[in-house]
Amino acid sequence: MGVIVQKFGGSSVAGVERIQKVADRVAATRSSGKDVVVVVSAMGDTTDELLALARRVTENPPRRELDMLLTAGERISMALLSMALNARGVPAVSFTGSQSGIITNDAHANARIVEVRPYRVQDELARGRVVIVAGYQGVSYKKEVTTLGRGGSDTTAVALAAALDAEACEIYSDVDGVYSADPRVVPDARRIAELSYEEMQELAESGAKVLNAQAVEFAKERGIALYARATRGGGGETVVRKSPPRAPGRVVGVASETGLVRLSTEAGGSVAALLDLLDEREVGGKQILFEESPVGAGRASLVLSLENLHDFPRLKEELAARFGADVRLTEGVGAVSAIGTGINARFLNVRRVLAILGDAGTRVMGLSTSSFRISVLIDEARVADAVLRLHAGLVADRG
Repeated sequence: MGVIVQKFGGSSVAGVERIQKVADRVAATRSSGKDVVVVVSAMGDTTDELLALARRVTENPPRRELDMLLTAGERISMALLSMALNARGVPAVSFTGSQSGIITNDAHANARIVEVRPYRVQDELARGRVVIVAGYQGVSYKKEVTTLGRGGSDTTAVALAAALDAEACEIYSDVDGVYSADPRVVPDARRIAELSYEEMQELAESGAKVLNAQAVEFAKERGIALYARATRGGGGETVVRKSPPRAPGRVVGVASETGLVRLSTEAGGSVAALLDLLDEREVGGKQILFEESPVGAGRASLVLSLENLHDFPRLKEELAARFGADVRLTEGVGAVSAIGTGINARFLNVRRVLAILGDAGTRVMGLSTSSFRISVLIDEARVADAVLRLHAGLVADRG
């Protein structure tokens, strides 16, 4: 039988009633003659609640202990779903990330999968069982429990789909696919029927929450089609796969982020030392710009996300103590990105982005591009308005 991997996000398993509905969906897939592997996230806001609990104990919880704590959320979901399936007469067994063979590097709180050894999963599928795997987690080569960062359950699902040579990987959440903008911000945002891996990865990196960027990277490497669907059923879906190229310059969506911080320096000697400090604190950067200054000292600008900073107050203190005025820190920064294949084949789209924001009186702090993306840094208070205006001018106006 072919293997189907289904991933259900936190909102899909947020309570007993929803878990029962997920069990019905999984049972229906199993009855169609498919082997089924299910990856689950923690129930609802469990991860945030556990993180808040840790912060009540200490403002600076060790990352290793955070991983031990936060992985409990997915274990609750997997066990309850297994119970629900067995109660329906569908044989099921639940596994943690380590039991299912998810091997990672040793970067606590933001690990990357380096290998999947799904032997126990394959054994249980051969016995006719549905296998339920705790997403977001694995085990390092040092035998330490690790987590994969926000959205890591998507990565778990895609990695397992690749290792099991699955027919499809289905990602279920509370929305029926990927939209051209966040529908909560842009009411007339439209669902995108099909996206290339590159477009989806840029959307995810730029703040779209439906799919995780690392998961899309995995899918691209292995040629796995991803289906983003709503748990409630009905509606449509978004398929992410290798796609024929669109007309160059077509903008398919607008994504945004808030909670960003910009570090900047014009002291050439500070750049390497600054990067050393961020590596010591395991702080990943979202964007780095370096250029030689007229006096040869060099200037640099780095963008960080507070979502990945576990002790920002301490980092600020260290920056001030080590660099003083040589490193400037700007908080309250947001980013808005327009995404599309060949978006920068000409400068037309860059000019349109700058014109739209300029007409609105929005100050652009920085701009970066790739073959699929135009991103601008702005005050985070202006992000929602910028998304509305850019969607209207770049997506809606062009059909």
